[in-house]
Amino acid sequence: MGNDYYYECPHPVAIPPAKPFIESVKSGIKETLFPDDPFRQFKNQPASRKFILGLQYFVPVLEWAPRYTFEFFKADLLAGITIASLAVPQGISYASLANLPPIIGLYSSFVPPLVYAMLGSSKDLAVGTVAVASLLISSMLGKEVHPNENPKLYVQLAFTATFFAGVFQAALGFLRLGFIVDFLSQAAIVGFMGGAATVVCLQQLKGILGLVRFTHETDLVSVMRSVFSQAHQWRWESGVLGCCFLFFLILTRYASKRKPGFFWISAMAPLTSVIVGSVLVYLTHAEQNGVQVIGHLKKGLNPPSVSELAFGSPYLMTAIKTGIITGVIVLAEGVAVGRSFAMFKNYHIDGNKEMIAFGMMNIAGSCTSCYLTTGPFSRTAVNFNAGCRTAVSNIVMATAVMITLLFLTPLFHYTPLVVLSSIIISAMLGLIDYEAAISLWKVDKCDFIVCMSAYIGVVFCSVEIGLVIAVAISLLRMLMSVARPRTFLLGNIPNSMIYRSIDQYPIANIVPGALILQIDAPVYFANANYLRERISRWINEEEEKVKSTGGSSLQYVILDLSAVGSIDTSGISMLEEVKKNIDRRDLKLVLANPRSEVIKKLEKSKFMESIGQEWIYLTVGEAVAGCNFMLHRSKSNNPATDKDELDAHDNV
Repeated sequence: MGNDYYYECPHPVAIPPAKPFIESVKSGIKETLFPDDPFRQFKNQPASRKFILGLQYFVPVLEWAPRYTFEFFKADLLAGITIASLAVPQGISYASLANLPPIIGLYSSFVPPLVYAMLGSSKDLAVGTVAVASLLISSMLGKEVHPNENPKLYVQLAFTATFFAGVFQAALGFLRLGFIVDFLSQAAIVGFMGGAATVVCLQQLKGILGLVRFTHETDLVSVMRSVFSQAHQWRWESGVLGCCFLFFLILTRYASKRKPGFFWISAMAPLTSVIVGSVLVYLTHAEQNGVQVIGHLKKGLNPPSVSELAFGSPYLMTAIKTGIITGVIVLAEGVAVGRSFAMFKNYHIDGNKEMIAFGMMNIAGSCTSCYLTTGPFSRTAVNFNAGCRTAVSNIVMATAVMITLLFLTPLFHYTPLVVLSSIIISAMLGLIDYEAAISLWKVDKCDFIVCMSAYIGVVFCSVEIGLVIAVAISLLRMLMSVARPRTFLLGNIPNSMIYRSIDQYPIANIVPGALILQIDAPVYFANANYLRERISRWINEEEEKVKSTGGSSLQYVILDLSAVGSIDTSGISMLEEVKKNIDRRDLKLVLANPRSEVIKKLEKSKFMESIGQEWIYLTVGEAVAGCNFMLHRSKSNNPATDKDELDAHDNV
């Protein structure tokens, strides 16, 4: 069964020195909460320098502002003005989608970007409201409080939900718990975003068709029933106007994709649509012929709204639930968008600092008449393509919105709602990422199922149910991978001492007299029982195969533990039961390459004494050589051994 040299000169498996319990706990906490080692920069620094570094860590603007140049400002000025042209119509549109007064959408593009510019670590992220969060707020709060029947309470709950979303986001950042967001897999996000975008587009049929009453449900069946049950109220004027603007917006988006240098065409298209639509309505008096308009928008900057936070409302729990759910969604989107664009410029953003920045800007926003904001992909892409250099582009955008709030809001009086619906639909079409879904199908069918389950749940049930389905399936898949780890049968690669899975390498030879198994995951209480049964089944199948083929009888079971990073007491109990089962069959259990954490626990639990340290090897090759040596020695002590059987072992 191999070269005797490896047994005669074995490499012993070392047992690492024991660490004090407190040190082990500290190490575990550090790896869990501080994988990026943020304290590294504070080492060997005087107290004054540590104070400055601490301020720069929590307020990144203090770090890059001293190096800011006029060249940077020229680039940020152009980018800021460009994204402001997108922020104004999108802010009004998404506020309407959330069933909030349109002016709140403009407020939300003023204060939060200023806060993020001070605290954010991304150079490219452009802050603003997003459609998915707006839809979630409308869906979840609208079930408890009707926005038209009790508009003041509805707005108060929206501010309260934004406050709790900010508190939750900031808490995740301060407590270094950002890894919680990672439970939203990429597949789940693709499906959820696509479903939410589909629902948002369907909701905009109200504006496109000029309907006054519309369902507050978000599922496909309810929306279609509401649309076709009011077919007699469809306004052809609104429909024609909406289709024309939608065609214009889609055409400009397509042109910008084909020619990235003309990104500004797509960026300016929404504001152009608002201006043209307002002029058309004003000149033709279309509002008197069924075309609905925004109406009066009051001038002035954000009024304080601290007193509007409904902490004493009977609907407080609804606001908290809405805030946490929407906070997680926009947090995942914002951090993912920031990291994506940071890769293009080869710099790193700190996810936990981003969470703190998002949390603080939403807390500040909830106190200044703003609702939930994050870093939307569309606005960030425009900011990136416009050549922004720092977060100053957000300050420029906020300044442009401030000017709009102070002087230009009366100009939006005649803006038709159908234009806002067209803007929302054109933006949402970009979130239906069918190419990503096709890629998931090709690469990983399970991820595709997660994606489509989230999509179907959102479209046919509700946004909340779709989100729950996506998270539940993702967690179930993760639990299944833990509870049902893979085990592989290993064979010997010809003319080598390398042992690999025979499924991956069909040329690998099975070792006569030995069953070599590799466990491909940590061994915990969740999978210990399964592994015990699976190893027993491997042994049964191997013995049946030996009987049917008349090959060499099974003598050894070698477990390759190289992929087992850790083990708990249930796992150790499993190994003890496996050893007893193997002993009853007159076989021998052999371990190969146990990792440091595993060998320490095996030694402390006395399992090493039970199995014998001479049956624990550094590699599978040494284990096979050792078994070969012991087998030959036992055969040499048994003169009745058949010579052919010895030859069969020598040929491996």
